[in-house]
Amino acid sequence: MRVGLDFDNTLIRYDELFHNLALEQGLIPDSVPPQKNKIRDHLRRKGIENEWTKLQGEVYGNRILEATAWEGMLESLAALQERGVELCIVSHKTRIPYLGPAYDLHAAARNWLIKQGFLSAQGLHLRDEQVYFELTKADKIQRIQQLGCTHFVDDLPEILEMLPHSVKGIFFRPEVATETAELSWPILREWSALPDLLQ
Repeated sequence: MRVGLDFDNTLIRYDELFHNLALEQGLIPDSVPPQKNKIRDHLRRKGIENEWTKLQGEVYGNRILEATAWEGMLESLAALQERGVELCIVSHKTRIPYLGPAYDLHAAARNWLIKQGFLSAQGLHLRDEQVYFELTKADKIQRIQQLGCTHFVDDLPEILEMLPHSVKGIFFRPEVATETAELSWPILREWSALPDLLQ
């Protein structure tokens, strides 16, 4: 069994970092909840979407090390490794932000993984050939197939819909307690439940 993992908003949680940075820059009032999408929607309503795009560049680049891991994620992945499950990370993201300073977003993401212990012998000890940042969604899907993933965890339904039938999608959706529509994939609400979903 080989489990593929998305990176943005799946392994790493940005909500509080977006909130802190938007407050620092005076872009939002305190009343906007610390949720990435709420902040984005507020800035769009104000007609300053460019500020949202710049904010993303700062969060994903210069300030990424301040972002947190989802609760229980590292412990759950370590438990899978103990059962002999192979792990890999496959994400799609641009190399540099669309607006603002030209941070290397791939290097920044890798630095976050290093800080969290994904690549250390004391942590999950992933090798370089288990971590990929692709430029497009199509490249991401191709890489997932190439790596032979049996399962893939992602927070974006559009990615799960693109997976070949040989890969079982798992929908990471921690913030919503109930679904209004039938979904095609098992839902992962908290990381501690992942081993059971792979039974």
